[in-house]
Amino acid sequence: MRGKLIVVSGPSGVGKDTIVSEYIKRNSNTYLSISCTSRAPREGEIDGVNYIFLSRNEFEERISNGDFLEYAEYNGNYYGTPKYKMEEELEKGKDVILVIEVQGALKVKKIMPDALFIFILPPSINTLKERLIGRGTDSPESIEGRINTAIKEIEVSDRYDYNIVNDDLNMAVLELEKIIKKEKTE
Repeated sequence: MRGKLIVVSGPSGVGKDTIVSEYIKRNSNTYLSISCTSRAPREGEIDGVNYIFLSRNEFEERISNGDFLEYAEYNGNYYGTPKYKMEEELEKGKDVILVIEVQGALKVKKIMPDALFIFILPPSINTLKERLIGRGTDSPESIEGRINTAIKEIEVSDRYDYNIVNDDLNMAVLELEKIIKKEKTE
């Protein structure tokens, strides 16, 4: 039986990666799609684990070859979902989770409307700002840019099948599990 494609989006700093990582630890028949990006790795990020890091030219060449399910430019860098591995895992019967930004998710929704779309919301914009500051990876200008982008992204959260507020990590993971289980049994 073919696996289910699950698309998870939300503003930068909302905890998408942490929620999905915890979900995958508890649900072994799930594959996390590794996105490609043209941005430089952050401290501690590993090529092929956190992202597949490509130069801008390499990324654009892959766009020309049609290698991406979707791609978008976000804060001056490309991000994209490679098609090949995702299809391979779905055919094996594994659920595939894409953690992607809103532009990309809305493109996937047009191509694969049967996928499950879940948006992760912060409890508030102030909480989101505190989390971004707490990460210590962005300049104040970058944080302001991310907050402005977050506000625009939240405005389209109603285009997703489900919204989860990440106020408590364990509760958010349990909610994600509940949603996926429900959708797979229908």
